[in-house]
Amino acid sequence: MNLEKEKYIIVEIIPTHPDPSKGKLAQISALKLEGLQLLDRFDYRLKEVDNRDVFNMIQYDKTSFTYVDQDKDILEKWKAFSKGFPIVIFEDTYTKDYLQNKKFEMIYPYLNMKKSHSFFQELIHKYQLEPSDHLVDLIYEAIIMESNHKKGEE
Repeated sequence: MNLEKEKYIIVEIIPTHPDPSKGKLAQISALKLEGLQLLDRFDYRLKEVDNRDVFNMIQYDKTSFTYVDQDKDILEKWKAFSKGFPIVIFEDTYTKDYLQNKKFEMIYPYLNMKKSHSFFQELIHKYQLEPSDHLVDLIYEAIIMESNHKKGEE
């Protein structure tokens, strides 16, 4: 996929458990892009989360999210938002299981990085980004920086 020209969605999910049969979707954040142009964003959270660690993790930027009662409400909105767009992810162990989506592409090759537990720290360092809890925004900024870098090499 050519991230500088094609339509796609960068997505981050935060589940209450890695296994969808044992957990719920607590949050989905996503950016819908056409090349480097932001078309739309998706920020949904559950109103109540029973996993204390996850609850603490999603306490940032409370006014930017739409809150729903059940994770099926998040998934319903997600299906409408993502219809017809390929998905770019950075986490592949549970994202694909929760979203049950068609085709996923990993972000790492485009950014010339490897999957690691310290990916976001490395991303922030590599592209000199300001730290943020909005991980999809960090990836979007990195895609723009990588595109600018490639154009500078031409």
